[in-house]
Formats: sequence, structure tokens, C-alpha cells
Amino acid sequence: MRRWKTVSIVGVGLIGASIGQAVLRRGLADEVIGIARRQTTLRAARRVGAVSHTTIDLDRGVAQAELIIVCTPVATIPDLVRQIAQACPEGALISDVGSTKSRIVAALDDGLPRGCRFLGSHPLAGSEKTGPSYSDANLFEGRVTIITPTRNTRAEDFDAMEDFWTGLGSVVIRMSPDEHDKALAMTSHFPHLMAALLAGILPEPWFRLTGTGFLDTTRIAAGDVEMWKQICMQNRENLVNTCQTFADELGRLARALAAGDENTLEQILLRGKKNRDALGS
Repeated sequence: MRRWKTVSIVGVGLIGASIGQAVLRRGLADEVIGIARRQTTLRAARRVGAVSHTTIDLDRGVAQAELIIVCTPVATIPDLVRQIAQACPEGALISDVGSTKSRIVAALDDGLPRGCRFLGSHPLAGSEKTGPSYSDANLFEGRVTIITPTRNTRAEDFDAMEDFWTGLGSVVIRMSPDEHDKALAMTSHFPHLMAALLAGILPEPWFRLTGTGFLDTTRIAAGDVEMWKQICMQNRENLVNTCQTFADELGRLARALAAGDENTLEQILLRGKKNRDALGS
């Protein structure tokens, strides 16, 4: 497994700090440079052992890096990658962890200066919690990471990123950026919106009547609002389609309830149970 000399992580929140911890503990790099806008974030990243060195200066932080992972909100990624490509060593490989891919990859696929390359990735791991204090070196163990190459991607770059994520414990899946966004609209982005809607319509007098079912169903609604706003806006076309699919099924359910149609209700419940059981814990 490849050992990198220097890996830089731009944005050392929950995901970035978890990557840093895993890289250092698994010996995948000699050093990890953590880059963030605030010293408080960098101090927390140092405290949990996620980084070897830190800086608030992006250019300085990537100056020696062979691999740079951008772990910032999706709307900021293209501009950051372009800035990184001007400051990092020639031929460096740049990736990200963004929850959307089509717009990011399209913005960067024409090529970067000085022989640098971008290859998108997305680990399907995380939490509604934010910040390096919640990071975990084992966060990616057994979890899927999607890599989204294009026709312009070099085979050796894909192999390097696959090796990197496998080294963190991930199971790597290859998908196109468009296929990724279509799938994640249903498996991640839409569920977050549904959790937000359900939590949002709860009348305050009923707050103390919620049990584990409601709390489990709405847990992800506690996620960072700005981050999720950016994700949903970047993937809005796929989300509109998913909303329509859900609306059709919701209408079918409402009609069954109104008509006292136990057979249709049972079919809906059975299909949901079957699919959920197949997913495991």
C-alpha cells in the first residue's frame, strides 16, 4: 500500500479530522497538514491527533503535498481546488469528499494548471455532529467510498485514490458523477429533507411526546444547515425527481387510508419492511 510523504487536508471538521487520524494511525503518510480558517478548529484537530502540522494559510499548507483532500462545503470546492493547483507541487493529485459530484467534477474536469489533477470522491460516512472533536479514526471502516472518474481520469490516479480509501478501511465503488448524484438524491439528500420536514412540522406542545422512533427518524435534521442547503441546491434536479416519486407514493398511501384499503396499506408496509431488512443494521 502506497505511503505518501505529505497529505494536506483542507477543512479539518468531522470528516477531514477523521481522515487525518486514520492516515496517521494506519501509517499511510509521513505527515498530515491540516488547513482551516480558524485557529480554534486547528487546535481541536491537533488535540485529537488528526494532524502533524497546521496552518490557516492555504498556499503554505499545500506547498509540499503530494495528495490534497478538500473537505469543505460543496459550493466552495471548485475555487479552492483551482487555488490549490497554483500553490501545490507540480503534478499533485487533488480530491474531495463532497456529497455532490456532477457540478464539482464538471467545473474541474477540463484540467488544472501545472500538471495537477482532480479526482472526485465521496465517503458515505459521517454524522449530524460537526467539528474535529467528533472525529473517529475508524469512521471509514467497512463504509462505502464512491470515486467518480471521467474519460479524462488517468488510470494511475484512480488506482492511487482507490488504494488511499481502501487503506482507510473503505469499500470503494466506481460511479460516474451523474450516476452518483442521482443515487445520492434518494439515499442521502432526500432523507435529510424529509427528516427536516418532519421535525419542522412538530408542534412544540408535542415535543415531550416524541419517542425513539421519532428521534431516530429525525436525527439527521440536526445537521449543519448551510452545508445541507448547498448540497440540495447543487443536486436540485435529481431531488425534484425524487420528490415527485415520493409524492406519488404518499398520495397512494393517503388514498388507501381514506378508503380504508387495508390491502394497499399492507403492501406498502411489507415492501418497506422487506427493503429495510435487506439493508441490515
